[in-house]
Amino acid sequence: MGDASRVRLTRREDPAPEGTIVQASAAALRDVSPSTHWYAIWTRSRHEQIVREQLERKQVEAFLPTITRWSRWKDRKKKVAWPLFPGYCFARFDPANTLAVLKCTGVVNIVSFEGRPAAIPDREVEGIRTLVTSELQYDPCPLVREGMMVEVVHGPLSGVVGRLMRKDAHRARLILSVDLIGQAVSVEVDAGDVKAY
Repeated sequence: MGDASRVRLTRREDPAPEGTIVQASAAALRDVSPSTHWYAIWTRSRHEQIVREQLERKQVEAFLPTITRWSRWKDRKKKVAWPLFPGYCFARFDPANTLAVLKCTGVVNIVSFEGRPAAIPDREVEGIRTLVTSELQYDPCPLVREGMMVEVVHGPLSGVVGRLMRKDAHRARLILSVDLIGQAVSVEVDAGDVKAY
């Protein structure tokens, strides 16, 4: 991927390994109009709700999509709302007010492009908002594209790494290769069993 398609994280503090990068497609960045002001806020682990509350207290529109899951303690089970995208919260703000956002407890970074906060198209955030307020069942899933290196995380091939050649709603075809001898083999696995490597 070229430099134009890389999204860097604006660092306020640096708990992540050096060189942490969030990839975004150049097409996604072109889709953003100058008047769009939704941004992805990278939070500390389990601080998503705290960040959302602080942003709202500062009169910043915030959106934290959640999914209900059963959580188990020693003595009971309870339904709990977990972040749909762990480690991220969305906020709509003027980029000139970046410092106010970064000062919220639990905020690590704002996802940025070329040193400036990278706006997210309204349609993407509103699509997620529409989904989470609907009665439909939904689950988070890894975003993997054809040609990417992926790892199988479940089943008999768990731990195997290959190149994703094709993926549909139910199946994924991987190529496992021995590059030194120029040979490869293909295999189909459940689409839900692969993640980006």
